[in-house]
Amino acid sequence: MANQSKAPIYIAVSWILWPALFAVGLTGAGFAFHTGAPLLWFNVVYLAIVAAIAFLERVMPYEQQWLHHDGETLNDIAHTLLNKGGVQIAAAIGASAPMAIATVARPVIISPAHVWPDAWPLGLQVVLGLIIAELGLYVAHRAAHETLSLWRFHALHHSVERLWVVNTGRFHLVDSLVKIALSQLPLYLLGAPLPVFLWIGAVTAFIGLLTHCNIDVRTRPLDLIFSTPRLHRWHHSRVLAEGNTNYGENLVLWDQVFGTYFNPDRRPPADIGISGRIADGFLAQLLQPFSASGFRQILGRKADADHLDPPKLGRQRQD
Repeated sequence: MANQSKAPIYIAVSWILWPALFAVGLTGAGFAFHTGAPLLWFNVVYLAIVAAIAFLERVMPYEQQWLHHDGETLNDIAHTLLNKGGVQIAAAIGASAPMAIATVARPVIISPAHVWPDAWPLGLQVVLGLIIAELGLYVAHRAAHETLSLWRFHALHHSVERLWVVNTGRFHLVDSLVKIALSQLPLYLLGAPLPVFLWIGAVTAFIGLLTHCNIDVRTRPLDLIFSTPRLHRWHHSRVLAEGNTNYGENLVLWDQVFGTYFNPDRRPPADIGISGRIADGFLAQLLQPFSASGFRQILGRKADADHLDPPKLGRQRQD
């Protein structure tokens, strides 16, 4: 802010925004879940938060250069609608495919060993479910960086050269399905009830928006618990020792446990992306990983193969 008299207000707002947007989103989700059309109203809340973030990105951006058009906006929106809300026929619009899948699947799946603590308060059940689901998300995300056969799909997400609310859902369909399977299957097997799935879906949806937002927010204490914009900006770094870290989708618990947490006391890079080349156009981007030539394009220079080498990552992190 040019006007120094406004600086304290600006700083205060930057500290408040992340928890405030997250709390408003979850409050709206709570109201939606008590209506006759929970997925539809959840998506209304979700889109309202998207609009609020898009406005704030213009008012107080983290990176000015990320405001410039990169030619991928329509593709980002298409990937978001297909991968996040494609199965929500009833809602028609949206960003919560895992919630929709659980709504259909949970009532017809019988747990082989029902050990879920149904007597616990719902809030504690959601926390437990989130920790369990987060382990599956962590495994899926880390494997996508360390395994060539999975990186070919995940590279689409890392090909962006700016982070903003619209490319939150820029994931290949295969990448999204792997994450949904590994995060939800353990909960099905344990017998978690539908409300747990819905609340985990809500947390994932809103944290996803916030981790990719281009808003100048301050989250230092929250960085130890949640996947925040600051941590995710490091994850998108072109530098291998920085990018192959912070795999948590919602929480950084498993990053802390497995040694992949990364949050140095300096500004995350603005220069993000991959050295390979992603195809132009939405359909071409979906098909590219399935061909040998497309796979080679995604990998690009040998540096991208090194990008997937965990031992090298370990050596760099020690430097």
